[in-house]
Amino acid sequence: MRMGPHHVLSRNDPDAVRDVRLRRAAVRRAWTFARPYRATIVGFLAAIVVDAVLALVPPLAFRTIIDRAIPQRDRSLITWLAAIVVAVALADAGLAILQRWCSARIGEGLIYDLRVTLFAKVQRMPIAFFTRTQTGALTSRLNNDVVGAQTAVTSTLGSAVSNVVVLATTLAAMIALEWRLTLLALVVLPLFIIPAKRVGRRLQKISRDQMSWNAEMSSQMAERFNVAGAQLVKLFGRGGDEIRLFAGRARKVRDSGIKQAMYGRVFFVALGLVGALGGAAIYGIGAHLVVDGSITAGTLVALAALVARVYQPLTGLTNARVDLMTAMVSFDRVFEVLDAPEAVADHPGAIDLVDPQGRVEFRGVWFRYPAAAEVTVASLEAPTAVGGADPDRDVLCGVDLLIEPGETVALVGASGSGKTTMAGLVPRLYDVTGGAVLIDGRDVREFTQDTVRAAVGVVSQDPHLFHETIGENLRYAKPSATLAELDAACRGARILDTIRALPDGYDTMVGDRGYRLSGGEKQRLAIARLLLKNPAMMILDEATSHLDNENEAHVQAALDEALRGRTALVIAHRLSTVRDADRIVVLDGGRIVESGTHDQLMAADGPYAAQVRAGEYGLHLPA
Repeated sequence: MRMGPHHVLSRNDPDAVRDVRLRRAAVRRAWTFARPYRATIVGFLAAIVVDAVLALVPPLAFRTIIDRAIPQRDRSLITWLAAIVVAVALADAGLAILQRWCSARIGEGLIYDLRVTLFAKVQRMPIAFFTRTQTGALTSRLNNDVVGAQTAVTSTLGSAVSNVVVLATTLAAMIALEWRLTLLALVVLPLFIIPAKRVGRRLQKISRDQMSWNAEMSSQMAERFNVAGAQLVKLFGRGGDEIRLFAGRARKVRDSGIKQAMYGRVFFVALGLVGALGGAAIYGIGAHLVVDGSITAGTLVALAALVARVYQPLTGLTNARVDLMTAMVSFDRVFEVLDAPEAVADHPGAIDLVDPQGRVEFRGVWFRYPAAAEVTVASLEAPTAVGGADPDRDVLCGVDLLIEPGETVALVGASGSGKTTMAGLVPRLYDVTGGAVLIDGRDVREFTQDTVRAAVGVVSQDPHLFHETIGENLRYAKPSATLAELDAACRGARILDTIRALPDGYDTMVGDRGYRLSGGEKQRLAIARLLLKNPAMMILDEATSHLDNENEAHVQAALDEALRGRTALVIAHRLSTVRDADRIVVLDGGRIVESGTHDQLMAADGPYAAQVRAGEYGLHLPA
């Protein structure tokens, strides 16, 4: 059976087939992103074509001056031809400015669109994506790779189009002048094309490796330059090791950069040498033709000027192919994130959760953490973590629980029993594997994610604060909050007096992750932020576990205010917190094994009572 060229290529060179597919896919995606700029692209291409045609005028004018104007001593013709050359130069300058404006508008617009689209995509990713992804690697995609993808569309693509037009028009003019010398100029064409394939492949691999090592450097900086990371390095005395690790990664980036530069320069010099040899052949053989009377001296001068315009675009096209192959790596890395699956997404026809009452139900809920391929991009994980997976087992097994509006339910159990997982299903940080979580009688998957999360407030043991002012952190919950509303929320969270005692009040910077505040102050500030949010349902995930007795008392008073009239799920290791709940639910191995009030469970003398007496679950009375 006769095979087409694609089948032959597939059998002999699968990498080449992949490159072709990658380039085609990239062009299609780029054209989609370029939709708002298509009119500008048309103007850009038109300017390139006009500029290429105008560039033929000076060599032809010089030919006329040498062959006609000088022998005939026609000063008027010389003046007119010189004026035409000047006019062409002015037009060329104007077209160059127009091309640069179009290129900048398209390029910067594409960078903006790609970055915003990529940022929006990351915002839609499930929380499991962030637990596996290196922050620095993700930031590198948003900064470096987006610029590389833009380069492929503007600089490389624009250069390729320009060179094709210049090559076509120049060859047409040369053939019209002298076809024999034109064919001679094209004899060296294979020397431009053949090396490009091999060099392009090598540079593509170098570019991919360099981007990966840059991402590793970015990840190390992101993790070590925050307060927690810097403190850990200092406390363990690992500063020297960190410097050596960073230097090793930086060395790889440096070495790959040198290789890339040398491959590109040697390749470019070799192409220049080929062009010089071709030009020498034109001059040598052309001069003999002038001596023989086959062509005029003016024709030779014009051909010599035009042949440079043949080799220059040939060199440019060859380089464009190499540049495009390396730029495709950036496209591949950008679209790798854009095409990542969204494990938690709004279903078609999802509705807003309006005026929630706070009735929460777990109905036959089964859950296991999704596989890595379902939630993340392998190249964004640490190299040693690629292929790792969450335990392939059910974390929750047929859980049934009904929480009435305004009821506080405490979840207790050993570490890994499913408490935090169960709480995370309410705001849809994950979706259930089986069964359903309902709010006010409807499956949470029927509602839009934003409205569900707006109805649920969470206070964790280590609340996150942005490196901004106290006021800006509070207004993250409600941007339009007035000063009176801030005061009311902070008063309810028992932190208003602390803020007023600060020299800058609400304008006080909290530092990275709020490290300029104490643990109790951070907790109360997080509670004030939630009071501004005013959610119908609350989740407290060990909110007082790391506080001393004095701070716990302040935070507990703030929590009492926050929980008033709201449905609440409380995960706690302090018996003082658990015993005040309306109901206590005991989890073991992802199943509910007991449920009732503290007194009921102690009287039942079951697992809860036994574990409290043994001091397990961390359920200790405060000292």
